[in-house]
Order: sequence, then C-alpha cells, then structure tokens
Amino acid sequence: MSRIIVIGGSGHIGAYLIPALVEQGHNVVNICRGQSRKYRPHPAWRSVEQVTIDRTAEEPSGRFASSIVDLRPDIVVDLISFDLPSTQSLVHALRGKIEHFLHCGTIWVYGHNAAIPADESDPPNPFGEYGINKAAIEAWLLHESRRTGFPATVFRPGHIVGSGWTPIGPYGNVDTDVFSRMARGEEISLPNYGLETLHHVHAADVAQFVIRAMANKSACVGETFNVVSEKALNLRGYAEAMFRWFGWEPKIRFQPFDQWKTGQTPEQADQAWEHIARSSCMSMEKARHRLGYQPRYTSLAAIQEAVSALIAAGDVTLDG
Repeated sequence: MSRIIVIGGSGHIGAYLIPALVEQGHNVVNICRGQSRKYRPHPAWRSVEQVTIDRTAEEPSGRFASSIVDLRPDIVVDLISFDLPSTQSLVHALRGKIEHFLHCGTIWVYGHNAAIPADESDPPNPFGEYGINKAAIEAWLLHESRRTGFPATVFRPGHIVGSGWTPIGPYGNVDTDVFSRMARGEEISLPNYGLETLHHVHAADVAQFVIRAMANKSACVGETFNVVSEKALNLRGYAEAMFRWFGWEPKIRFQPFDQWKTGQTPEQADQAWEHIARSSCMSMEKARHRLGYQPRYTSLAAIQEAVSALIAAGDVTLDG
C-alpha cells in the first residue's frame, strides 16, 4: 500500500476520496489550512494523518513544497492549485521523489466549445482568470511529464455536487430559492431559451476516477481526462425534471438574459453568466475506455441527492 498525500482533502472531493483510500489500506495524509467541518463524516477520518499548513502563506518561502517532501509521499493528489507558480514550486521539489502526481483541473479550460460533447483532443480555449490559469497549469504539467518523465496526470471535473453543498442549479448559479420555488410548484424564469448546458459530477465519482488512475498509472501519466457524469443537462430539461421530482408539472417562462438577470443579485447574475457562457458538455469516453471509469450517478441523481440534503437542513423549503 502507498503513502498518499491529498492537498486540500477536507473539501468536496476529499470527503469521498480520503475515506475510500483508507478503506483500501493506504496510509493517507490530509493537508489543509485548519480543522474544518467535514462535508461527510466517516469513521475512516480517525486513521488519517492531519497536517495543517497554510499553502498561500508558506509558498513564497518554499516551505510549503519542502513540507510536502518531508512527509515522504509515494503519491500526491493536489486538489487546490490555482496558479502555475504554485504547481511549479511543488513539482520541482517532488521531482524524482514520488511515483504519481495527480492534479485537479477543470472543464473550464475548454471555454467555448466548437463542437459537443468536447473531448480531450479538443484544444483548450479558456476565458476568465480561473480557466486561463488552470489551462496554463495543465499545459506545463503535461510538457514536464512528456519531456522529463515527471509522473503527472490531470483530471478535469465537471460541476461537483453531492450531499453537503449546493449544486449549480437551473439558473446556472447556487441560488437555492429556485429549488424552493419548484418544490412549491411556483413558476420560475430561465434565461434565454433554457438551452445552455451544465455538466455535473458527483464527488464520489471524482474519487472513483482518482482511485482508478492510481491503480492504472501507465494508462494515465502524461494525460488529461474529463471526469463528468454520462450526460450534461440543459437548463430547461434540468428544471422540468426537478419540477416533476417534486410532484409538479413544470411552470417555466423564458427571458433574455439581460432582462432575466435583473431578478438576481449582481453576484448571482455574474455566476450564472460564467456557467451559461461556457455551456459545458463533455465526453467521458477516454476515462471509461482507458481506466474503466463508470459514474455511479447521473447528473440528476447527484443533484437530487444534494437537494434532499438541503431540504433536510432547511435550506430548501417545501411550503411557503
């Protein structure tokens, strides 16, 4: 069994990944900034070595990378690197000292897709700081892997969802009110014609991919993989399915985006634009073919699990 460091393991993906790794018998170290509440309590956390390091504070001096090396990992899973210098510092310190390095990217490296579903052969076309930075990280990692043999794999999750946090909803943002309105059978308004797409993935399925990649290193070093559910949802189909899940026939009207956004806060409108402007729809066939990746959750099943938890927590109300 391996000694595995998960950087940022207290978040969405780690909530499923770290317990699964412990159950397989691995020695797991979770790197985090503090003792945050776990999204998903699990007895396996008792066996996890918790190391508190503030990455942002320690990186300029090089102490973050050296601390990771001092922990003597076999495998490193980096879930929270968002700019190229951060990844470069870590990789330079780990070179020649680990078996496998897995970097969490994003489907936002695609930006505008020329054709859908987009697959890994399509060139990155990012816009916005987050997507551009992530594309730069993965391009550098893949170059290092192919030029120097650094054992890097990049995986690109879709819109991560699961119990304990709010899914990107049919508005294209995390406004829970849309779920409450649908739960009560009230009319909702969608931007444009509701045909822009979102591509979710359950955090458990992202964890599944990472574990499969670790077990099949030769099939994935120097490669990128989309990690999503089998099918994307358009906003209209998403809303119609959720109305019916709550027991109502859909009540939807449509407005041009500039008109629709006046009913949202500026932050909600910006978040919606970020999602629908990209209109993500990805192929997961490479991960299926090479690694046997098979998501347990459809997009809707993952969303409905998360919304059930929001109802239980009182964040989505069934009556008004």
